Amino acid sequence: MNYLTNFINYLQTTKNLSEKTFKAYSCDLKQFFVFEKNILHPDICAFISYLNKQLRLKDTSIRRKIITLKNFYNFLIDIEIIDTSPFGKLKFRFKQEKKLPKTLTINEIRKILKCFDLDLAPLSPFSQKEYVRDAALIDLLISTGIRIGEAAAITLDDIIKPDHTLLIHGKGRKQRLIYVSSPITWERLKILIIERKNSQNNYLFVNRYGQPLSIHGIEDIYKKYVKKAQITTKSTPHYLRHTFATNLLSNGADLRSVQEILGHASVATTQIYTEVTIARKKQVLKKFNYRNKI
Repeated sequence: MNYLTNFINYLQTTKNLSEKTFKAYSCDLKQFFVFEKNILHPDICAFISYLNKQLRLKDTSIRRKIITLKNFYNFLIDIEIIDTSPFGKLKFRFKQEKKLPKTLTINEIRKILKCFDLDLAPLSPFSQKEYVRDAALIDLLISTGIRIGEAAAITLDDIIKPDHTLLIHGKGRKQRLIYVSSPITWERLKILIIERKNSQNNYLFVNRYGQPLSIHGIEDIYKKYVKKAQITTKSTPHYLRHTFATNLLSNGADLRSVQEILGHASVATTQIYTEVTIARKKQVLKKFNYRNKI
């Protein structure tokens, strides 16, 4: 019996999971099947020890694999292959490492945006197209804080022009509307929309071959402009999302609204950004508050 195939088929028909989640489940189980020879009577502790001591995986990765395996063995119970889960009496404790989101400074954001203050006339037609796409893409990430995977998935049908609004397809197939509040960002999007109007496919952001930009493609574009802006900080496009959220809260936005804008399933995920703003305020007050020197 192919337990893996049956389990994935079960997930696809009963759970509203993304393709990325299905791949994660498959990879986790394939790794487990290579390690464990007796699937119906596994040594779970030996597998966790292998992940920890030999592969040196992070606690978050090990925790995810445990969740995958628990779901898998619950599935085997449901289809009456086994009577009890091997996780029945097992408890695993991990150190909960709390990392603060990394952000860019406002000055660094300005430097990136300045890369798009060029005169298009001297550029070749291909370079002009690339420039228009890149300007709209990077400015959109800065202006809305959407994930790069969400940006890659935007189609022309997702754009509500009269309201300056985008329909975003988020994690777990959840949709949300995002208002593009910056007039400059919207103008850059409008130019790209006009250019994409009669194209072969409906995607807003495409590569030189007319195919939808991949996540890796967006990462490469971001690196290109970070280098052009001469920003020394090692960063990823996700820093733009963190910067967006942190500054919303710093400027007085309420936590619940920020949660909805970012597309977080839980307000607890959004809560971490308040700690960044508090840490930054402490740093500023310690350095610049005149009272400290009196």
